Amino acid sequence: MKIDVLDKGYIEVVDKLGDDLTPVNAARVSFGGRSDIFEEKDRKLSKFLIKHKHFSPFRHQHVMFIIKAPEFVMRQWYKHVVGIETTSAHVTKDHAWNEISGRYVPYDEFYEPTEFRKQSEDNKQASDGLLNDQVSATIKWRTAQTKLIETYKEFLNMGMAKEQARSILPLTVYTKVWWTASFQSIMNFIELRDEPTSQVEIQEYARAVKEVMLETFPETTKLWSEIYLDK
Repeated sequence: MKIDVLDKGYIEVVDKLGDDLTPVNAARVSFGGRSDIFEEKDRKLSKFLIKHKHFSPFRHQHVMFIIKAPEFVMRQWYKHVVGIETTSAHVTKDHAWNEISGRYVPYDEFYEPTEFRKQSEDNKQASDGLLNDQVSATIKWRTAQTKLIETYKEFLNMGMAKEQARSILPLTVYTKVWWTASFQSIMNFIELRDEPTSQVEIQEYARAVKEVMLETFPETTKLWSEIYLDK
């Protein structure tokens, strides 16, 4: 499953672990139970677990994604480590990142907005409405970004190391990441990023991820959404 996001980005499912029965069967192991078909009793148990924050069974469901997104989007995405152990003394339990490296591969794709937003007067980190002069903003944006990209290419052509030449690139540069995470971690990402105060661009990725989860774990995602997302 692949969903296009923004002008050149996308998310793509590479693999998954588990199904809607996985968390309820993980919970039932406490008393030796197991189901082979998802039925109403399983739905009730799943809802109980979600509602009362018994989240560990939902770390047995995993999805592996390929994400293509601008660097400024990924910088926000990297913060999402709920339900994950990432200290140096412990192996990461249910979460992994691997990203394309600008030391090995030259960058050649960059994000360009279709419209430019105004800074919110009430929220220091948010936008609110559109700039009045869209034409001028577009011209200035393209001029500034084109200059940086052309200089980057000139550095590469003169033999400068890619690891050093990349430092001039804007945060609009597209990067590609493999992300594997548990159901709990993914739903936490959706909850925090598919909401009005989040940056518009990452909201679009969050909605795409939610679409994937509804396709991959339909029953569990619907129940989780009813309790935590669709408020």
